Amino acid sequence: MSQSAFGQIVLVGAGNMGGAMLSGWLKNGVPGSSVTVLDPSPSETMMAMIRDAGASHSVNPPEGLTADILFLAVKPQVMDAVLPKLSSLMGETTAVVSVAAGKTIASMETHLGAAAMVRAMPNTPAMIGRGVTGAYANAAVSETQRDIVHRLLKVSGPVEWVDSEDAINAVTALSGSGPAYVFYLVECMAEAGRKAGLPADLAMRLARETVAGAGELLHQSPDPASKLRQNVTSPGGTTAAALSVLMADEGMQPLFDQAIEAARKRAEELAQ
Repeated sequence: MSQSAFGQIVLVGAGNMGGAMLSGWLKNGVPGSSVTVLDPSPSETMMAMIRDAGASHSVNPPEGLTADILFLAVKPQVMDAVLPKLSSLMGETTAVVSVAAGKTIASMETHLGAAAMVRAMPNTPAMIGRGVTGAYANAAVSETQRDIVHRLLKVSGPVEWVDSEDAINAVTALSGSGPAYVFYLVECMAEAGRKAGLPADLAMRLARETVAGAGELLHQSPDPASKLRQNVTSPGGTTAAALSVLMADEGMQPLFDQAIEAARKRAEELAQ
């Protein structure tokens, strides 16, 4: 990756997600000199990263600066307050990338005008380079711009493109919010282990490492999740007994159906 391949990147927001993206870009060859970070109060760690990389930091858009990639990593609740200040960064070939849940392309266009825009939904494992991102590009995004955005997003993990903006709400519900479901699964497993007679701290360690190990096996194995599940399940054994409860008609699937739908509807509400 070279500076000429990306032009000027302006990263708006230096929180956890913005910091994770910048760290990934720098580790994958994006030159710091091509990045300007806009944030009123970045952390000391973020400022050190910016200085060490030779990137620029500013509270407000520098005069005369035009972004080739305007990357929005601010919370959706403040987006409407932030966007009007960024109009000076827009040029004819600027591509806008937003990772704010629920903020539609139409809502961004009310502040920035019609432009090439991408809505992306990464998740928190992006902070360790193990995230997954769903993305949608409007019709104004060129193939070159899409390729650049893809390479910027994939520093945190695989990127999956969807064909409609509405599908981003389902991506948000599944993978965007998904890490929280897994963490809660660990909590539930540990609590069940405690109730089964294990010390609470031991139950938590066992549950945590079990989920982490299973996730890594899933990551490395070419087999589908169903096959890996079957590999663990001996007929008439302990795993089969547990799965008879989890896979019952009133078990995990209907609960996840309800949970994902609730999250998807909330993403729609945030867009209003």
